[in-house]
Amino acid sequence: MTISTSAQAASAAELAPLRQQIDAIDTQLVQLLAARAKVTAQVGQVKQQYALPLYVPEREKALLEARRAQAETVGVSPELVEDVLRRVMRESYSTQETGFVCCREGGGKVVVVGGRGALGQRFVSLFQRSGFVVSVLEQTDWPQAAEICADASLVLLAVPIAVTEQVIRQLPTLPANCILADITSIKAAPLAAMLQQHAGPVLGLHPMFGPDISNIVKQVVVVCHGRAAEQYQWLLQQFSVWGAVLTEKDARQHDELMQLIQAMRHFSSLVYGVHLAEEQADLPQLLELSSPIYRLELAMVGRLFAQNAELYADIMLSSVAVTGLLQRYQHRFNQLSHLLAARDKAGLMAEFAKGQQFFGPLASQFLQESRRLLQKAADERS
Repeated sequence: MTISTSAQAASAAELAPLRQQIDAIDTQLVQLLAARAKVTAQVGQVKQQYALPLYVPEREKALLEARRAQAETVGVSPELVEDVLRRVMRESYSTQETGFVCCREGGGKVVVVGGRGALGQRFVSLFQRSGFVVSVLEQTDWPQAAEICADASLVLLAVPIAVTEQVIRQLPTLPANCILADITSIKAAPLAAMLQQHAGPVLGLHPMFGPDISNIVKQVVVVCHGRAAEQYQWLLQQFSVWGAVLTEKDARQHDELMQLIQAMRHFSSLVYGVHLAEEQADLPQLLELSSPIYRLELAMVGRLFAQNAELYADIMLSSVAVTGLLQRYQHRFNQLSHLLAARDKAGLMAEFAKGQQFFGPLASQFLQESRRLLQKAADERS
């Protein structure tokens, strides 16, 4: 339909004052965001003064619930308000982490073994911003290892999985009250090796994030207790001050869960990505035609190939039990493939019902969570 020149002029005349109002309101929004940022910066200073956690889930939940209720009373979408506030809060967390309180009385020295690696550098930065003296111990520094570690309050291992136990056995004698900890993605074997090597406090940690994150607020860190827990409480408090969510697990239970959370998921992504490569799939066309959910799936697969191949190979090879798990997965894949080949609709629906029963009420929760993610993915698509 062609719009006449006179109609265009009339619409422009009507829209102009409305757009001016929108611009004025948007200006007020920016000013309000700036005012809020100043207050949250003050909140961060108070938290650091009293060594309070950066992330307080109860406070965040109450705030969001109150604003959602307020939005409903004025006819604004609660989902819109929550989305905006979550983005604003994420920004406020980043402004609060320029410096942190030191949770160990008198500070101390932290030695990060492998501190020049990607994840090691992240922890070097965090400890430095918390007022610790930080030294890095790399392979070329090993002749001076005893001297570097002599007065350490914490020795943190951030080395590849394949060499973790070897590095632990090569450590010099550490001070009696020095914490020996690691951030490896498997826990049972490194924890046992640390307990054998060092008579003092020992702690196993697994940060459930990669080095590409901007901050560790809301990021899960698994805690596997080793020895003398009372002596490393300051370190756990330090993680809370940084905003991490601490979850305690037995080391063997952790490793069993990681077979599903990490090894199997990474292997599945590897197979899918290699399959696309072997099929010579046209990625630009796949992206052009993809729905937000498929685009997100492609992004998760592609993310794997943007990272360190050795790291992910080590994770997948970290346990012989992973092989058995994947063989069972392959068996189930073949079973369902046979149903598909036989065009057995009833059989496929029966298998679907098994999944529905297993996920139960969580299925609806995941549907809602994924819907929010997909809406964001659609918004960001260019």
